[in-house]
Amino acid sequence: MKNRKDHWETVYATKRPDEVSWTQDVPQTSLDFIRSFNLPKTASIIDVGGGDSKLADFLLNEGFENITVLDISAVALDRVKARLGERASRIRWVVQDVTAFEPAAAFDLWHDRATFHFLTTEEQISKYLDTITRNVKKGGHAVIGTFSTSGPEKCSGLPIQQYNEETLGQRLQAGFEKIKCITEDHTTPFHTTQNFLFCSFRRKANG
Repeated sequence: MKNRKDHWETVYATKRPDEVSWTQDVPQTSLDFIRSFNLPKTASIIDVGGGDSKLADFLLNEGFENITVLDISAVALDRVKARLGERASRIRWVVQDVTAFEPAAAFDLWHDRATFHFLTTEEQISKYLDTITRNVKKGGHAVIGTFSTSGPEKCSGLPIQQYNEETLGQRLQAGFEKIKCITEDHTTPFHTTQNFLFCSFRRKANG
């Protein structure tokens, strides 16, 4: 069995964006949540498991100046850099498994669409929760998108952990208060439907 990094390097090396289910031309739900926080353009934002998502493009377009994109796959991040051209130099790129991530400074906003649900053991989940709690500023925000309990049970050949509003909120309740959750259907490039849960959170001042 390949390790997680080898798996994702192979996926991104062998499949185009229109051949993977998570591709979005416009990450509208993520943008809506981010805009709702009224962040200053200097806010420190990280897109966890960003892959070759276009969220970074849109954040640059909106004038954000302090963007980090993390992914376990170097191939995925190289794709985004190529797409952005000279604008790629305005983003901090991190090739890392999020459960081993040790940033130099905390973030105002942690965004994760479809990374957390790939963590299926208690050890993996605990490491992630420790990382997000330590590395989001008190009063900062998080947006997490996972497959819902009406969504797929696997993605890219890997098992995932489904969540509903209650179970996702419980996972983060030690360090975060839940603000809002929505579910939405994502239409894949091959015209299938995946039901997602998106929740926003605020980092507790005393958690």
